[in-house]
Amino acid sequence: MKFTTYLRQGAPRLAVVDGDSFIDLNDAQPQVPSDLRAALHQGVDLLAAARAALAGATPRQPLAAATLAPLVPDPGKTVCLGLNYFDHAKEGGRDKPDYPWFFYRGSSSLIAHGAAGVVPKVSSRFDYEAELAVVIGRRVPRHTPQADALQYVLGYSCFNDMSVRDYQKRTPQWTIGKNFDGTGAFGPVLVTADELPPGAAGLQIQGRLNGAVMQDANTSDMIFNVAETIALLAEVLTLEPGDVIAMGTPAGVGQARTPPVWMKAGDTYEVAIEGIGTLVNPIVNEAA
Repeated sequence: MKFTTYLRQGAPRLAVVDGDSFIDLNDAQPQVPSDLRAALHQGVDLLAAARAALAGATPRQPLAAATLAPLVPDPGKTVCLGLNYFDHAKEGGRDKPDYPWFFYRGSSSLIAHGAAGVVPKVSSRFDYEAELAVVIGRRVPRHTPQADALQYVLGYSCFNDMSVRDYQKRTPQWTIGKNFDGTGAFGPVLVTADELPPGAAGLQIQGRLNGAVMQDANTSDMIFNVAETIALLAEVLTLEPGDVIAMGTPAGVGQARTPPVWMKAGDTYEVAIEGIGTLVNPIVNEAA
């Protein structure tokens, strides 16, 4: 099953995707909250609700005509991994980490498929990072073992962890360079875990700048896979429904190239993951 979040009169609405169209899930099934995170917190069986919606008479709307929102518009937590592909760690001059380089993203940094990534006034070192995103569907108990971790995953999506590199390097913690407004692209759809290999392993992941392939890898190349990452986080904190994990980027980022390649106004970056879809974002300068 595929879900998306679109805007109706400025408010995010949860929808089930059917080919090139979608059905507003709350319109079709009024007991389902219109917000993905709220639906998950209420324990709604989204797969059953989606099947009922698809079998009903609620009108479909063209997906191409919709204005999308970030897939989870206001996650409780967005936990990101740095250096989670060996080749990316190597191109950055670092060894394979013994423990994930975790950092957070705030909700105000998130944008949707089709929305513009924003080159900030204060920097031109604006980089791309194609990533797999994991959406948690049920509360993950503390100390959940790796063998049980995947049962808590609702599904997977695409993420572009756009980074302002000079700000990222101003401190040992990466948070400041990863939280500029308009830099965390997320979508366009969520593919439920039952439609993909366990842990979304074995999927091609590509990043393309203006159509040119800049990143090309496989999700099996991740150092810490999805199940291990969830188990490691569960040692520390409670993952809740609607939380998001961005699983890190493969080699090929702009800062590691000679000369460096920075995104600029007029560019477009695509994140394509096999079996999930393609996240597309134009790039603009921050408004004067």
